[in-house]
Parts: sequence; C-alpha cells; structure tokens
Amino acid sequence: MGEVSWPTPEELQLNAIRKIVSEMSGRGVEEVQIAISPYRICPLGAHIDHQGGAVLAMTIDKGILLGFVPSGDTQVVLRSGQFKGEVRFRVDETQHPRHSVGKKGEILADDSSKLQEECNWGNYARGALYALTSRGNKITQGIIGYICGSEGLDSSGLSSSAAVGIAYLLALESANHLTVSLTENIEYDWYIENEYLGLRNGILDQSAILLSRQGCLTFMNCKTKEHKLVHPPKPPKTYKTESQKAYKILLAFSGLKQALTTNPGYNRRVAECQEAARIILNASGNNKMEPILSNVQPEDYEAHKSQLEPYLAKRAEHYFSENKRVIKGAEAWASGKLEDFGKLVSASGLSSISKYESGCEPLIQLYEILLRAPGVFGTRFSGAGFRGCCLAFVDADRADEAASFIREEYRKVQPKLASQINDKEVMICEAGDCARVI
Repeated sequence: MGEVSWPTPEELQLNAIRKIVSEMSGRGVEEVQIAISPYRICPLGAHIDHQGGAVLAMTIDKGILLGFVPSGDTQVVLRSGQFKGEVRFRVDETQHPRHSVGKKGEILADDSSKLQEECNWGNYARGALYALTSRGNKITQGIIGYICGSEGLDSSGLSSSAAVGIAYLLALESANHLTVSLTENIEYDWYIENEYLGLRNGILDQSAILLSRQGCLTFMNCKTKEHKLVHPPKPPKTYKTESQKAYKILLAFSGLKQALTTNPGYNRRVAECQEAARIILNASGNNKMEPILSNVQPEDYEAHKSQLEPYLAKRAEHYFSENKRVIKGAEAWASGKLEDFGKLVSASGLSSISKYESGCEPLIQLYEILLRAPGVFGTRFSGAGFRGCCLAFVDADRADEAASFIREEYRKVQPKLASQINDKEVMICEAGDCARVI
C-alpha cells in the first residue's frame, strides 16, 4: 500500500466552507469558489501612505476566506463565521456612503439608528457593490456566501478590513464575469474604505494584499502608484552566511480592538500631516500643489520647518525619516541583511511613538517587550497604532522562545487585556501570497 495523504488543516477549513455554502445555496460543493484575501503587514512605511510616501509591505499566511456561488438573481445572501445574523440585500439597490468626515477628522455616521439595526458586518459587502457600480461596472448577479477569518486570530492591526473588502470585490467580479485589473481593485477597495465608510487612509493595505508574492516585499510609491517586488537573495548552495538567517513573522496582540472608523485619532493625524504640508508649500511658493507631504521637497522642508508648530514638525519629521528608512530597508532585504532590516523596523516603531504619537500605553509596552525578546531582529506596531498588535521579524530557531517570553511579560503589565485574548497573544506566521479566487 502507498502512503496515505491526509488533508492539511487548511484543506479541511476550505472543505468546511464549501460544505456550508453548498447547504446555503443548494448547489454542489464542486461549484463553490473561494476568495482568499490575506492579511498584510507593513514593516516599513508607517503612516506615510496617505501622504504619497513610499512603503514596504507583505502578506502573511493568514487571512479572510469567502466561499461563494453566484446567486442566479439579484440577491446577496451572506453569513459569517465571526458575526451573528444573515446579511441580505440586492445588487440593484442603490448604495449610499455610510459616513462623512468632519472638519477635524471625526467620523460622522449617516442615519446611525438604522445602522445599529442592521448587520454592520455586511457594510463591506455593500461597500464593494457601491465601489463597483459607482465606477460604471454592471453588476446584475448577487452571491450566496460564507465569510470567515483565520481561526483564533485577532486581526486587529493586520488590515482585515481591506482583506474583507477585496474578498467581496473578487467574489462579485467573478459572479458577474468582470475582468478587473489589480490597480483597479486597489482603487475600488480604497473607495470602500474612504468614500463608503469614511476612513481617510491611503492605498498601502489594498496594494499589499493584491500585489504581494510569497517571500518578497512589495515596494510602492503611493504618490505615483509605481510598485515593484523586492526579492530576497537566493540562498548559497554550499554554505549559509550569517546574513542568510531564516526568519518567522511574529504577531503579538494587545487586546485593543477599537475600529479605526470610530477612533478620531487616525483621521486627525492625516489632517495634521496635510496642515504641515500646506504651511511648507505656502512658504516655498508652491501653494497651488495638493497639501500632502510627498509634494514637499526635502530642501524646502529643511528651509521652512521652523515655521511649523511643534506637533506639526513632529509629523513632518516622521514622514521624511520614514521615507528614508523604506529605501534603506529595501536595500537590506535584497541583500539578505535581516539584522540591518530589523533595526530599521524598530526605528520606525520608535518614530511612530515619539514623532507621529500614535501609540497607547498597552501597545507601547508590547513594543518594548518585543525589543527585549530573544531572537527578535526588529519590531513595530502593525496597523495605525491606535489599537491592534505589534509585528516582529524573529530568528526562526528562536521564534517559540520569543513567543513564550512575550506572553509572560505582557501578562505582567496588562493582565486584564491579556486575559481577553484567550492564549492567542502571540502567533508565529510565515510570509503569504496575494489575494486570489480558487
């Protein structure tokens, strides 16, 4: 007898999703497609994508899975592995933005009483329909689907919102036989978050999820939309150099889960960066340019930064120093210098705390614990830094040791938050691939 090939945990999860959708729709399991939309991390380029800066990002081997079949009519019917209720709407319904943004960056909910009555987790599916139809795509067929995230994983800080939006876009496009480019889907998911939900973010998250390839960093200029893959060096055939260490990606969760669309801190920082840009552009005679920091020349920044209020000067300093770290980080990654790369990641984390002022006490404590953890090359907040987790690149041989250290130390300083995470404070991951339908 030959060897028995047992299904992997991933295959078992995919089969379970297919079975659920088959039961929901009355179709055969072989008809069920699955949109895989991975979570992303951003080792470098923190908080500068919305200013047209450069970023480095990659996906991990965890993410959103959306099993679906075309509904055969205009109905959309959705269930979730994480949330209660069933979402139902029709693709011929006109979708209107759910939020607007106030002058100080605060989120203003439209018709909030109605929002509370509905299944709010379905807003991303409605947003995907809004993004597609408002840009002229003809959507005549809905989907019957079941969506879930990676089991046991708190996705705060991993851009789960962008992953969810992209999963719905891919499913609706597939059901309606639309051919949509990667760059168009980056824009469509940006419309979901910015126009439909009111979050003033850039295009980093969507780009990472759609453009990444396993083991590579995605370098992106968020102003020009130009991007390229930064490949790691090929390992030598005969010997292993010190710079060729194997790594794992370590995620440490704080237990903070507030959504960015309900936290005014994120949008306020974006407005502060724009104000800093406006002042320097005015001082340098470029007041007709869009007030974002990528439109400010470094020499103009140096010449006129004294005109900025201290808090605005900090935001601008973070932008310009982070842009430099991205360039150096791409060079270090391509050379296989993980320790140099890690030092830049940790410096990014420190600048996010001291210059961008995005951290809160639990996240800062977690960052400082990760700095001391055995085998960690570098660490910083993952996501906007107003909730969520920290990421780290860690020596593969010491990943388990580092995870145990982090769990123990975080429980000492934040016992209440740590107790809410159900022993999932730390997760060890691998690099992932791009979003796709299988």
